[in-house]
Amino acid sequence: MKIAAKSPLPPSNPPALPRWIRQGAGRDDLETAMFFAGAALAVLDPIARSEDPLGILWRKRLALAAAVAVSQLEGRREGEAQLRDVFALRRPGDDPGPGGRVLIGWRALGEARALRSTDWPVRLPGFFDLSPGPGAEILRDLGARFVGRALPLRFAAEAAREVLVLGPAYRGLALWLADALLARALGWDRPAPLLASHLPRAAFRLEGEAWVAACASALGRGAVAACDLHIDLTRRATALRAAHLRRPGKDTAAILTALLTEDALAAQAGAEASDRAARRLFDRLTSLGLVRELTGRPTFRLYGL
Repeated sequence: MKIAAKSPLPPSNPPALPRWIRQGAGRDDLETAMFFAGAALAVLDPIARSEDPLGILWRKRLALAAAVAVSQLEGRREGEAQLRDVFALRRPGDDPGPGGRVLIGWRALGEARALRSTDWPVRLPGFFDLSPGPGAEILRDLGARFVGRALPLRFAAEAAREVLVLGPAYRGLALWLADALLARALGWDRPAPLLASHLPRAAFRLEGEAWVAACASALGRGAVAACDLHIDLTRRATALRAAHLRRPGKDTAAILTALLTEDALAAQAGAEASDRAARRLFDRLTSLGLVRELTGRPTFRLYGL
């Protein structure tokens, strides 16, 4: 099968998701769920393959949503605001805590290195506060068996189920691996977090074809949500790139570039500007509707596209 080439930049107007896919994604029966999930992934495919820097931000936003979902599965109550704070405001050497480690792990899923299965037994357990021993054999085996497999949706779901036999503590790792294996089977250079945010807790009690159907349904919903997110970010990025700011200095240019790839930025001094100047810039960008203040706080604010 010929694999489509990567595109350096996405289309200026990302393809709209057909209504029939949007309405059908998330169906519960196996055959229908697989069909609509495949259709949604086909629309998502050129976005996932694109090398536009905006894809970095897109994956980080998806990672944040996945980290929230997994944290809740593990019995914690961190939302996006709490996990974003832990990551963005930490200092070098700080322990980000279990929620922060989960977010770091899901952000790592968006890297090309995520597909290096030889690294999985050593690298992955730490993201989910797991001992490296029990899952090492399964992780090595999964890395070897995905080569040449057909039916990517089924393979991703069945691989996740194999990890889940180790116990409830492995749910986050199983979902991470499902996304990684799906991306590898689809020929994507970098995975995108799709499954965790859309798989209901009750699905973990399912087995066999019911489990595969639940995963396919969740991946269909995840692909639709990922398409919608990318369309929104593309619109925001286009407005930011078109903005004409008076006398933009090097720091301003660096901040504008960083906003296209970073989930959240603090207003900090740069090489040429003070903290106050950085705050004025972000206030200006916010007033123009080009960026959003993400915390709602009067201090320790974070800004993002």
